Amino acid sequence: MEDYATVMNPGPDHAERTFERIIGNSAALESVLEQVEQVAPTDSTVLIEGETGTGKELIAHAIHNASQRCGRAFIKLNCAAIPLDLLESELFGHEKGAFTGAIAQKIGRFEMADKGTLFLDEVGDIPAALQPKLLRILQEQEFERLGSGRTHKVDVRLVAATNRDLVKMVARGQFRSDLYYRLNVFPILLPALRERREDIPALVTHFVRLFSRRMGKQVDSISPETMAAFQWYSWPGNIRELQNLVERAVIVTRDGVLPNPLHKKQTELTAPGQHHNRTFHSSMTLEDSDRALIVETLEQASWIVGGPRGAAAKLGLKRTTLLAKMRRLGISRPIPQDGADLLGVAREDA
Repeated sequence: MEDYATVMNPGPDHAERTFERIIGNSAALESVLEQVEQVAPTDSTVLIEGETGTGKELIAHAIHNASQRCGRAFIKLNCAAIPLDLLESELFGHEKGAFTGAIAQKIGRFEMADKGTLFLDEVGDIPAALQPKLLRILQEQEFERLGSGRTHKVDVRLVAATNRDLVKMVARGQFRSDLYYRLNVFPILLPALRERREDIPALVTHFVRLFSRRMGKQVDSISPETMAAFQWYSWPGNIRELQNLVERAVIVTRDGVLPNPLHKKQTELTAPGQHHNRTFHSSMTLEDSDRALIVETLEQASWIVGGPRGAAAKLGLKRTTLLAKMRRLGISRPIPQDGADLLGVAREDA
């Protein structure tokens, strides 16, 4: 499957080549790319954290491409996808006869990545028995293959990723604290898609073009109703879910207009406890849809912006982001008939 992204980053030609597959220009994404530019020229270990589907592998590629190791090997391994009894061999390799079924020598991922970059995804799933060996190779850049006493030296830059809370795992004794500190030299936290909603139109357009070209289908337009649904869905699966739903929509597209693949998820577009479906008229602009959705959510939240029961939480936005949108769209709390709220502004806390 094509890597999913997390408009190209402006800057020099090299920066454009480095970030050419990264879609979006939100402040949250720009902050991540600034961190990538800072750490990439070094050989420091990077820990990429974030929910599943936020594009951690894409950011790892960007770090490698912006580093002095660009052009060398970029090797990846999903630690959660390998059976525990085979993971050590995948990481460090083995000699012929090292265990039952080892009929030939095997080179591990660290050796494959020599002089390049190794990306370990789901590093929080590495079992406790292997954690000391991983710590050693990070500290000493040396290891032994299974079934061999010979020490091998490597020059590998490690980029790790996880969707798990390693701090809590350390506190529970499930992850070595010394390994955590060695991995956490330069942490990068990727925002969830609901935290960078302004990037959704660019992402949708990118994936529509990608899949329509791949399938040989003509998709000429996306209705305001469909785009509004994309922008305000909660996206628990993040960009991976967005990519899959756009692909599904392109498959069933007729007459060149992308259908709304979220029609069965409308309950997730409404506040908890509400059973009606929000309607966006085809004549509404995207700004009109934004304003209608925000006003409706504020009314359901009794015009409370912040806090766990506030409109910002219901919309999956930060309080400051929602307030900025309200100012831009000219939204303010209606003045009560009794004149109690003469300022006509929404409350900012619960």
